[in-house]
Amino acid sequence: MSTLSVDEAISSRRSVRAFTSQPVPQETVEHILGVASRAPSGTNTQPWRVHVLTGDALERVCGSVLSAFWEDASSHSSDRPHYMETWRDPYLARRRKVGWDLYALMGIKKGEREKTQKFHAENYRFFGAPVGLIFTIDKDMGWMSWLDYGMFLQNICIAARGQGLHTCPQASWGHYYRILAQELTLEEPEIVHVGMSLGYEDTEAPQNKLQTMRTEVSEFAVFHS
Repeated sequence: MSTLSVDEAISSRRSVRAFTSQPVPQETVEHILGVASRAPSGTNTQPWRVHVLTGDALERVCGSVLSAFWEDASSHSSDRPHYMETWRDPYLARRRKVGWDLYALMGIKKGEREKTQKFHAENYRFFGAPVGLIFTIDKDMGWMSWLDYGMFLQNICIAARGQGLHTCPQASWGHYYRILAQELTLEEPEIVHVGMSLGYEDTEAPQNKLQTMRTEVSEFAVFHS
């Protein structure tokens, strides 16, 4: 396997939404998590905890959440806002564009609720990935610890690319935090943060052709000299 440069690993990272069933060895997952744990952490608190799901455990957790999703998805919501309470531009426009682009690749037209729901349900199969990761944090941690956690998650995505793997961070798992707390026997003050799919990309899947745009540096950076 060829080695990627840091720039190549970062720039080739994508949110992959269809994986092959090719297994990922536990030692590879452990390596990725070990590398990722070198993320910056204020006062070295290292606020992350990871529940690695494979095999029967993966099937069990996915089955429990999928049952709840199909029974009544509207009755499940996160215990905190994921993004903004009220969307505004430019964030709203960016969000809409990526949604339209993804559904266009999938052949899902506006108003096709059944197809939309079926695709959304794939979140709770980890998009077919052989490894599902559920990340938890102690709920009394402050915002700096959540910032540290973001850098840890990014490190996982990049370290995975170094192993020829892909990922998809998934906020959607937070909607089912009650079920996950039971399935993973979480105890106070541990709460669900996000999930992540990990595995080998299905290169034939149309949804993996999605190319997201990033704004130019000149649009978000101000250089003071």
